Amino acid sequence: MTTAKTTAPPAGTTRPRVPLWMWPIALLLVGLAVEPLVAHWLTNPDDQRLVDLDVYRTGGQAVLEGRAVYDFVTPAPQLLPFTYPPISALLATPLAAMSWPVAQWVWTVGVFAALAVAVAYAFRPMLERAGRARAVLLPLLFALLTVMCTYLMPIRDQVRFGQVDILLVALCLADCVARRPLWPRGFLIGLATAVKLTPGVFLIYLLIAGFSGTGDPERTSRTRQALYTAVITATLLTVLPFAVIPHDSWDFWFSALLDPGRVGANNATTNQSMRGMLLRLYLPDTLTSLIWLALLAVIGWYGFRYARRAFLDGDTLTAVALVGLMAVLLSPVAWIHHLAWVVVVLGAIVGNGTDPVRVRVAVGVWLYYVVPIPWWGVSLRAAEIPVISPVLGKIVQNAYGLGAMVLVFLLGVWLRTRGKSPHEIVTN
Repeated sequence: MTTAKTTAPPAGTTRPRVPLWMWPIALLLVGLAVEPLVAHWLTNPDDQRLVDLDVYRTGGQAVLEGRAVYDFVTPAPQLLPFTYPPISALLATPLAAMSWPVAQWVWTVGVFAALAVAVAYAFRPMLERAGRARAVLLPLLFALLTVMCTYLMPIRDQVRFGQVDILLVALCLADCVARRPLWPRGFLIGLATAVKLTPGVFLIYLLIAGFSGTGDPERTSRTRQALYTAVITATLLTVLPFAVIPHDSWDFWFSALLDPGRVGANNATTNQSMRGMLLRLYLPDTLTSLIWLALLAVIGWYGFRYARRAFLDGDTLTAVALVGLMAVLLSPVAWIHHLAWVVVVLGAIVGNGTDPVRVRVAVGVWLYYVVPIPWWGVSLRAAEIPVISPVLGKIVQNAYGLGAMVLVFLLGVWLRTRGKSPHEIVTN
């Protein structure tokens, strides 16, 4: 694979060292900036606090206590069932061994650790350029970017619900763009796919990139090896639970997985997948399904085609951003927190920060996903203004999903036309 948009220092020079004392200052600044968000959601009423973390933790408790994982629901008023693959329940057992207050803090810290990894990889070209210009700026810029990404609505929802999506983003992103991974490349994608299925779109990406038939043979060979590793890892982690919790494994793959209603109302505003947007049109079921399948074919074709083209151009970061958007748009259900991939999209758009147009576009995309636009659509529809409420209200209600569709073409077409400096792309 290649690492996109990075610049090697000139021969015979060394990069300026970042003063170690700057990192604690950067960490303190991040802590102060995100404290209001964390304090708000971790002091919420207990039955409204980190409700998805409660699902993970209760799934782990069911495994430890020998209860049926897919037959329970969390306490009222949420009454949420466990909807994830069996390996997720096994991996959640350490959470079940913790007290609820400790688990909340451990998970929240984990969310920000995963976000830090995602920011470091997604904005690496800009961070490295800042570090070369003036090393002391690197921690401060990293802190600023982390705080800005924290207040994206999909990331705010990670903290609010105690979700796992930003961890999946960090795993897949690191697997694709790390220069010298300490793990077999493909392992993290396989792990993420086994845990929540939707990262399986990266298996398609690796298949397309690894068998593209053009480009650097050595690079495509490494990509094929990553594909094999990812498939083997995902398969082993899927089969393993059949040996440990066989009844639950059978129950998930042949019953719970086939019931889309288990994850909640599919036509709710928070479902910003293409199917979710269509369901809110309340068309006949057959027509909805036909339109959805057509959109799957069109968006999937262009999304993976653009990702392959970015891969061949050496722009792996943009390829990852596009595939992440596919995980959202092509899924039957994609809640707003699934759009944590916007962090990678922003990094791909801004590049190394030298193009002012790309920077302005990135700021615009950031602002778009900071403000709660879909909920404005709900309010507009509730206003019952003739003509405007039913039409404009539904468009605004689908703003994040429609925005993701636009981002596919922004990354695949517009970004490519901006051109890249020869110093922005380097092969491993």
